[in-house]
Amino acid sequence: MVSQPATLNPTEIIYPESDGKPMANNTEQFNWIVVIEQNLEWLFADNSNVFVAGDLFWYPVEGKPNIVNAPDVLVVLGRPKGKRGSYLQWKEDGIPPQVVFEILSPGNTKSEMERKLVFYERYGVEEYYIYNPDNYQFQAWWRGDGGLDLVEIAENLVSPRLEIRFEPSETELKIYRPDGVKFLSYVEINQQLEQEQKRAEQAEALLIEEQQRNQRLAEQLRQMGINPDELD
Repeated sequence: MVSQPATLNPTEIIYPESDGKPMANNTEQFNWIVVIEQNLEWLFADNSNVFVAGDLFWYPVEGKPNIVNAPDVLVVLGRPKGKRGSYLQWKEDGIPPQVVFEILSPGNTKSEMERKLVFYERYGVEEYYIYNPDNYQFQAWWRGDGGLDLVEIAENLVSPRLEIRFEPSETELKIYRPDGVKFLSYVEINQQLEQEQKRAEQAEALLIEEQQRNQRLAEQLRQMGINPDELD
């Protein structure tokens, strides 16, 4: 029997999983997207009911594939981890991403970012953060009674949902986990691991050296007719 290839139902609606555009327009933007996404994955690694993704198409309305956005990073509390080609909200118990991040590049226009703000406000985002690594400008919006409200940026701003702390300045943005650990890049994490490994190796070498010294002293005592095991 010859199997027939599967055919699409002419009425089936397609929700594309890519637009063919790169995730980032430059290395700085890409690095920040990865740092935030990976550190949030780490933060919620033990919570199976938190989904974190980067550059994933989000379709909030069934039957409307033209209504779509792809936040640089999104967090959905209340949905399980797992592989997804896109986030189809009606298949996720209707739960929208509560927190989204956008990392700006020189290619982002003012009108584009205004449309994103309208989209996130309309479709249920509770916290929206924008960071521009070129001029270190950090902005935040939190949902109030009337929608997403611009937040006055303080020296330390704590996310109501994620409990992470933002520490913006004129020269950089630092982000900290609730336990006070700073968000780190893959390189920084590996550098710390290498330093800890070196310290562990040095401690082990010192212990071995001490054991060898004690063995030599014990042997000298035995040569003098003294049993080191009988000494207090």
